[in-house]
Amino acid sequence: MHFPPFDNRNTPIIDVDDGRVPLNYFNIVKLARGQGFEYAVPRYETGIVPATGTVDVDVEGESYEDIGQRGVDVWDGEPEGVYVPTGARTRIVCKSERAEVFVAGARFDDVLMPFAVRAADIDKIQYGSDDTKTHRKIKHILGTKYRDRVGRLLVSELFTVGQGGWSGFPPHKHDTDRLPLETRHDETYNFRFRPNHGFGLQLVQRDDGQVGEAYHIVDGSTVVLDRGYHPCVAAPGYEMYYFTILGGLSQRSLVQFFQPTHAYQVETIPGIKDMIAKFK
Repeated sequence: MHFPPFDNRNTPIIDVDDGRVPLNYFNIVKLARGQGFEYAVPRYETGIVPATGTVDVDVEGESYEDIGQRGVDVWDGEPEGVYVPTGARTRIVCKSERAEVFVAGARFDDVLMPFAVRAADIDKIQYGSDDTKTHRKIKHILGTKYRDRVGRLLVSELFTVGQGGWSGFPPHKHDTDRLPLETRHDETYNFRFRPNHGFGLQLVQRDDGQVGEAYHIVDGSTVVLDRGYHPCVAAPGYEMYYFTILGGLSQRSLVQFFQPTHAYQVETIPGIKDMIAKFK
């Protein structure tokens, strides 16, 4: 469920057919200038997103140069990325002094076409409020605008606005395919904090009315969500970011089911319905 920060040595943190979130794939690749990394993931489409640094990406001979413009951390500029089709042989080469690269994947059998997502292409939305302690900004990298070019994968970056506050609230889940009420989407997060000694809590309530679980999340924590209601919160005085991977079982569009006990809170949070509509 919770993986504390560790040196994964460029090997997948969530590999194919993971027993908890089989619809997800996640790797963090760290490179120095001139170093390269090659991969191919059969049965999974992937998205490459530099957390920091700049890379060149080659996908089966299709080249995308200077992907990623961020320096010191994920708050230092806008994200960029490359969509990689299922099973495609891909090479990443570091152009900056150093680069830290997220590789996000979702199970998908068909093979589509690769493409780059530049900073100007990012779809942003801000919602919530300081009063409701839910002020948040979302940057969709593989979001609504690519619905016809991506199979099952949704990739976004989520930021708390201000210091401290809740995210993923009201509590919601997406662990069962039962349209039109809900879709099955496995989800993986990687958290960062500013300052980086900040912390937060990831809550998971498996069943409505039952006591749930809480995980102490720090800078670099990875969390996988297979089922249950799952809000998270940043401690006062700290900004929180999390890289989000969603992989759908039967469709790409996400349908969240809000916990009945707290669903009325949707009406109290400014802009949340616009946010919900963006996960398509």
